Amino acid sequence: MKLLLAMLALTSSVSAHAALNVLACEPEWGALVQELGGDKVKVSNATTALQDPHRIEARPSLIARARNADLLVCTGAELEIGWLPILLRDSGNAAIQPGQAGNFEATRYVTMLEKPLRLDRADGDVHAAGNPHIQTDPRNIALVADALSKTLATVDATNGAYYQARYADFKLRWQAAISRWETQAAPLKGTTIVVQHKAYPYLENWLGLKQVATLEPKPGVDPSVASLSAVLAKIKQTPAKMIVRSAYNDERPADWLAQRTNLPVVVLAFTVGGTAGASNLFGLFDDTISRLLAADKAAK
Repeated sequence: MKLLLAMLALTSSVSAHAALNVLACEPEWGALVQELGGDKVKVSNATTALQDPHRIEARPSLIARARNADLLVCTGAELEIGWLPILLRDSGNAAIQPGQAGNFEATRYVTMLEKPLRLDRADGDVHAAGNPHIQTDPRNIALVADALSKTLATVDATNGAYYQARYADFKLRWQAAISRWETQAAPLKGTTIVVQHKAYPYLENWLGLKQVATLEPKPGVDPSVASLSAVLAKIKQTPAKMIVRSAYNDERPADWLAQRTNLPVVVLAFTVGGTAGASNLFGLFDDTISRLLAADKAAK
């Protein structure tokens, strides 16, 4: 640890260097860049935790930020397909185009879940590469952090040693946190849940949660009374212990079902900033597990 701190101090003493401008498509990646980049990066996020990352507008102010970015960090796997191509085209920034060192897609570095057997828009908002919501499993964050630290060192070679030293420190703290979270969340294994959107397969896989129903009749399609009634009938046959929705979701579908089942509704941050407790990456998982455990206890 002393050697690590010495490396950080040494690289910080290098002559003044303009901060690397990083545009993150989603808050989780902005938070990760900040963890790895420290005072060598200037980070802005294209979306907030209270926005659906599938659906935002490529506004002129956002295009201007893309134009000035040295590095673009996104989820990929077509999560941003509705707006990112416009942003890339209108920014005119060659450095952040696909295939360039300044274009980073997190999903390239993890094993994707829920790959569709067919591609048909009639099936709703499906993604050819698999479910893109990888950030709900901290083990995926670890994989992305490794690759992202190397990308930072490539794009900003002057501060390469600094980024690698910060990554080494983050890795130690993150692995310790994962061990703690897994111990805390052990009682959740096998817990049956209803989700509003298929946003949590990676969280479910990590913690052993079992999804028994989805409020959306198809991914990205708003629930109707008829589709909610079908979910109600389903969980009478296959009981659930809680209803999970993200902070950015419309609360009405989950509340409709909760009123008819007395199941607790768990509002998860989904990403950094989604709740007061999820102010950074560590807080995101502290808060998520705390909320799930509280609902599990209330359901017993």
